[in-house]
Amino acid sequence: MPRTNFEQLLDAGVHFGHLKRKWNPNMQPYIFMEKNGIHIIDLQKTIVKIDEAAAAIKQIAKSGRKVLFVATKKQAKDIVAEHVSSVKMPYVTERWPGGMLTNFPTIRKAVKKMVSIDKMTKDSSWEKLSKREKLQITRQRAKLEKILGSIVDLTRLPSALFVVDVMKEKIAVREAQRLGIPVFGMVDTNSDPNGIDFVIPANDDASQSIQLITGVMVDAIREGLQERRVERDKDDVDSDEMEEDEMPKRPRRARKTVKKAEFIGQEEAEVEIPEEIEEPEEEDDFEVEEEDEDAEVEGDEPEEEEAE
Repeated sequence: MPRTNFEQLLDAGVHFGHLKRKWNPNMQPYIFMEKNGIHIIDLQKTIVKIDEAAAAIKQIAKSGRKVLFVATKKQAKDIVAEHVSSVKMPYVTERWPGGMLTNFPTIRKAVKKMVSIDKMTKDSSWEKLSKREKLQITRQRAKLEKILGSIVDLTRLPSALFVVDVMKEKIAVREAQRLGIPVFGMVDTNSDPNGIDFVIPANDDASQSIQLITGVMVDAIREGLQERRVERDKDDVDSDEMEEDEMPKRPRRARKTVKKAEFIGQEEAEVEIPEEIEEPEEEDDFEVEEEDEDAEVEGDEPEEEEAE
């Protein structure tokens, strides 16, 4: 079942493109017609592309990986931040910090510095600082929070990038392409779809269009996370049952046997037989052999025949 329908996309204004003179010829396969000098996007192809992108992003979330959302446009900031924060995915709604992907270790140092400032404010040493020092540190903390606050939990490179406007976020797209990170993008008629792994032809200027498509992607991520949680719970239950019912039995240890041996002219003594030596199958033979040996040892020596 499609995640969206024609009426929803039409009501959200997803079909409106840019002026004909601003179009990109590479978007020709996704353009339905021209009306009053404005290109109209083919919504049937948009529905198919949304389903493909949602299925792919769901698998990424199901595998436990992160998807970074990038939307620095004024009409998309609040929408993306509200939707994405509900599934605890990282997002960038302010200026894209150059080298965020290609120079990721430096970005992580800035994030760690922000965390260290938070620890400092809770420490007793904070009270010993002057008013001017406190003001400088607070301003630095606010600047880092504005740019990097939403990626604090991003400890490694994201597995995918979702971009609202691929032209405005061309630096982010270029960095992802250099690192081989798949890019999901809302592509308008004035943008170039080449290099975008999952193209979603749609109006990237209308807030309703952005809200609809971003909501579909977030719902797909939520489904992937739920399926991952269910599978983990099932695996835990199966492992517990295996430990209780199918636990491998410990091998039985061989017990030492004690056997009484009778020696003629001596008291009965107990002889321990080590584990490596197996007991004879027939008890009588062992006793007979012992008696024969004893008879040979303690029997009377034969008298020599007297010479005639």
